[in-house]
Amino acid sequence: QVQLVESGGGVVQPGGSLRLSCAASGNIFSIYAMGWYRQVPGKQRELVAIITSAGNTVYRESVKGRFTISRDSAKNTVYLHMNSLESEDTAVYYCNAQRSHDDYWGQGTQVTVSS
Repeated sequence: QVQLVESGGGVVQPGGSLRLSCAASGNIFSIYAMGWYRQVPGKQRELVAIITSAGNTVYRESVKGRFTISRDSAKNTVYLHMNSLESEDTAVYYCNAQRSHDDYWGQGTQVTVSS
């Protein structure tokens, strides 16, 4: 019922910045929160940041002060502004939309931080 399309990934040097975008379509009115998760091959998927429909945000400790999640309701889009990127941030980043009983995922966008 919800489709998510991520964009904005790429290769950046340590200390650099990227902005990820997630465009939502379909039955978006029931979405409670949207967020970003990331996953390294062979490891567990982990939460990066969440923003609720009320505008509240949650970040994992390692990205606090460096990443900012925001939304543009008119465009049905959520953003993740990433600054001061580190090699440990390298992963596939997935957009997530949460409803009362369902989770929806985008296909992912690769972020590589390398010198």
